[in-house]
Amino acid sequence: MRFVKVHGLGNDFVMVNTREEQGLPGDPEKLAALARLVCHRHFGVGADGLVLIKPSTAADVAMQIFNSDGSEAEMCGNAIRCVAKYAYRRGLVQKPVMRVETAAGIMVPELVVENGTVKAVRVDMGKPGLEREQIPMAGEPGKVLNEPLDSAGDIFHVTAVSMGNPHCVIFVTDVAAVPLETLGPRLEKHPAFPRKTNVEFVQVINSGEVRMRVWERGAGLTMACGTGACAAAVAACLNHHTGEKVRVRLEAGALDIEWAGDGHVYMTGPAEEVFTGDYPV
Repeated sequence: MRFVKVHGLGNDFVMVNTREEQGLPGDPEKLAALARLVCHRHFGVGADGLVLIKPSTAADVAMQIFNSDGSEAEMCGNAIRCVAKYAYRRGLVQKPVMRVETAAGIMVPELVVENGTVKAVRVDMGKPGLEREQIPMAGEPGKVLNEPLDSAGDIFHVTAVSMGNPHCVIFVTDVAAVPLETLGPRLEKHPAFPRKTNVEFVQVINSGEVRMRVWERGAGLTMACGTGACAAAVAACLNHHTGEKVRVRLEAGALDIEWAGDGHVYMTGPAEEVFTGDYPV
């Protein structure tokens, strides 16, 4: 299996173009098993997820993603930027604005090209889901804004946002002091979230800038999360911490997020290819 190792701000993936690689299993359980093997940091290539670029009848290309634990994700903001850059550079899509089919719907990346080089990718991530049933999250109908949530006796004030996948955003005064390895898995699997959740701890720096650390559903502690950055920006705006344009600082860099007047969230950030290789299947 030929693959490309890619990353968006350190959130890394093994990416496979299924148009060229015909030998991949079609069964979801076998793909999940492959993802667990190939993503293993010691016995595989090592990655946060396995990304498959596939043909689409509804868009220019389709993206399917499996987390490192084998679970399938609806959407991934860092992965879709990598897919868009790959598709453009390899000629799969010969235009800088493309439509990518995902399990969360069709997303629209736009490549920022300067002198023939892709400098960044701006993605229309669609409208955030704010109603409890859209997250999904147990409880009475309505939005979840700074709502207390009990986890093993600890009370967290959470804001829930769906970016096609569930997010639980918690604002703190010092994000570096958060024991994410302990709190992340507890909140990811909290019974209030029937499909589990991504967990973002966010520190407000000023009205246009926040710092974020993330525990991703199905992948654990990662260096960045694109949908999480979008959810953090939306939550910061809803809680009146920031305006509609927010720079979200992550461990290896920043993403620029805008919750625009059309209600859509736009994410701009880098996408990098690291190396290519062959993996036996």
